[in-house]
Amino acid sequence: MYTSLGHEKAKPVDHEEVAMKVGDILRKKSTRIATVRMNETVAIAAQLMRAGDVSALVVKDVVRTEGNTCAGMFTERDVVRAIAEHGAAGVNLRVSQLISVQELISCQSTDTLDHVRHLMNKHHIRHVPVIDDYTLIGVITIQDISTALENNGNDAPQSAVA
Repeated sequence: MYTSLGHEKAKPVDHEEVAMKVGDILRKKSTRIATVRMNETVAIAAQLMRAGDVSALVVKDVVRTEGNTCAGMFTERDVVRAIAEHGAAGVNLRVSQLISVQELISCQSTDTLDHVRHLMNKHHIRHVPVIDDYTLIGVITIQDISTALENNGNDAPQSAVA
């Protein structure tokens, strides 16, 4: 008995459909978002990063402390820059003095990982706040994207510590 092997034409691949989305990663991560108020000092921000074992904090506007709003990102690079430019006095600078609030680079949960990776490369950043309907819902990191892409063939993306 012979079995006929029919050759069907492959269906066109819709890259948008199979591309991993930011929301896919956020569903696997902790819902906790590490934040700092923009009127806090660099020293306080550094202590918060150390205590939370994170390398970046979402900066919240002092006036808009209710809800999940985002005025910017404060990272380890900002701590280094403050001390390099101002010496030991740099730890007394306010977070608001070091962040750029004019151009907040953010993404949405429906954005593809390729799009966010492009944003990160273009702007030389490693942390991007995820904002849906004007509400901060999480932060995606370059490590999250790298881990997700490595694990894409194995299973679902795994969470990476920011």
